[in-house]
Amino acid sequence: MLVTGVWYVQRVAAQPDTPIIGSLVPYVLAVIVLSIIAQTILAILSPKEAEAHADERERIVIDRAGNWSGIVLGLGVVIALVTYIGGSSATLLAHSIVAALIVAQLADCLFQIFLLRRAV
Repeated sequence: MLVTGVWYVQRVAAQPDTPIIGSLVPYVLAVIVLSIIAQTILAILSPKEAEAHADERERIVIDRAGNWSGIVLGLGVVIALVTYIGGSSATLLAHSIVAALIVAQLADCLFQIFLLRRAV
């Protein structure tokens, strides 16, 4: 997700007023395929952990991190809308919302790590 964020920011910084959907679709498809391959390999290497359900502590952490990352996403979307109302272009609005989605996903992962290390 971090690589995706860096890639996206580089693409937008190079051409801020141009939609990048043409190169975004193959990238997303490649990430999905690579993710499936990586998860399959991990499941083959440790089948017991692949089939194990999240325990009570992990479910609490996942729920709490999801709530906090939802707040991050909401703030990002509100900021994007305020900048759009302030006079930026619709393309920049779309880029800002996609960036908010990426940041929220990163925040979800970081919140999970933080909460698991803190022992909830």
